[in-house]
Amino acid sequence: MRTAVLTDIHANREALSACLAHAQAHGVQRYVFLGDLIGYGGDPAWVLDTVMHHAERGAVAVLGNHEQALLDLGAAASVAADGEHAPGQPRQRMHAEAREAIAWTAAQLAPHHLDFLRSLPYSVLEDDILFVHASACQPEQWEYVRTLTEARRSLQATAARLTFCGHVHKPALYRQNGDGQLGGHIPAADSQVRLNRQYRYLAIPGAVGQPRDGNSNACYAVYDDDDNTLRYFRVPYDFGAAARRVIEVGLPVVFAMRLIEAI
Repeated sequence: MRTAVLTDIHANREALSACLAHAQAHGVQRYVFLGDLIGYGGDPAWVLDTVMHHAERGAVAVLGNHEQALLDLGAAASVAADGEHAPGQPRQRMHAEAREAIAWTAAQLAPHHLDFLRSLPYSVLEDDILFVHASACQPEQWEYVRTLTEARRSLQATAARLTFCGHVHKPALYRQNGDGQLGGHIPAADSQVRLNRQYRYLAIPGAVGQPRDGNSNACYAVYDDDDNTLRYFRVPYDFGAAARRVIEVGLPVVFAMRLIEAI
């Protein structure tokens, strides 16, 4: 079965539409969404409706830090309305523009969207494959996996043969052989990797909605469990339209510029 793994969509309708169409054209039969469905972009309700549609048909979805921040915002508002002191929350570690985007996003969502977000787990383990937004080591702490040391810590936290995570907005693939030696590389666009069943892997597909590696094209990956291959894709899309949408709804211009500059 071919499974598309998509992460960090960030309310980018244009990018998600392009990746889903691309995946369908490449025979994908199932979808996994690794969190950060919202934040930064101008179409959070559409993106959530789309992901929920796939989830109803068997797709996997996990919680990202932007979803957690939005839920924390609602919880803090409820506490404040009761006249109590609102506790510190993970969202406070976000920069001011990201918090602004979360507050705007909250006003765009309906109760059924919030119910869906509340239902999302931090991680999902299926047989020997783990799906998680950030590091598998204390996923609720939202640790980035950007170095071999961080990759090792994530791999040590699970017995899964293959771990998929997002959060860093850049594609990468780490592998650990039977002796515990760890290596990693950045897979080329449209490259296919045949996985060694004796190794363990940590795969980061890159960001659908806000790449940060200097390439504005959307990223995602397809895992084929029949031949045990992993293929990384870069998908062109109208990032100019997505940037204009950010400006149109009144979100910080920096989020529009990031779509264009991919940094």
